[in-house]
Amino acid sequence: MLEKIKLNPRTWFFIGFFSCFSMLLVGAYFQLVKQLEPCPLCISQRIAIFATGIVFLAASIHNPRALGRKIYAILGALVALTGAGISTRHVWLQNLPPDEVPECGPGLDYVFEHFPLSETIKLMLNGTGECADVLWTFLGLSIPGWTLVAFLMLATISILQYWNNNTLIARGLDDE
Repeated sequence: MLEKIKLNPRTWFFIGFFSCFSMLLVGAYFQLVKQLEPCPLCISQRIAIFATGIVFLAASIHNPRALGRKIYAILGALVALTGAGISTRHVWLQNLPPDEVPECGPGLDYVFEHFPLSETIKLMLNGTGECADVLWTFLGLSIPGWTLVAFLMLATISILQYWNNNTLIARGLDDE
């Protein structure tokens, strides 16, 4: 499959970085322009997008040989799959029956000021009642649903770089 796509790993990692950067811009647009306030799980997903983007940017800049590329591929996939896990929890919360949705907690500003870091992280990863609100949809998926799709695509791009090497690129379409 990679034989037909003549992009080197550096380019694929940059595409992954650009995708993460674009997702963060979309999140900022929804927050600042559309006035959709992010919940704790949304913020956790943004952190995972940022971390995935940093791995992809580092891989793109570093442009390592085979072993380094494989390490970046595995690390990028692990970070993206962690984000996918957070998105999955968010989608699950949004699909709970109304009587099973957890209670809304205090705002994150209050939590950061009055709770220890471990409690803050626990709240951010577990979500609260406000995380169950669906404020926007497109083609039947909410923002966390689209974020889950994006994380899975980023993990796929990353894993494919594990096998993407110069011999595949050099062969290109000439073998067919």
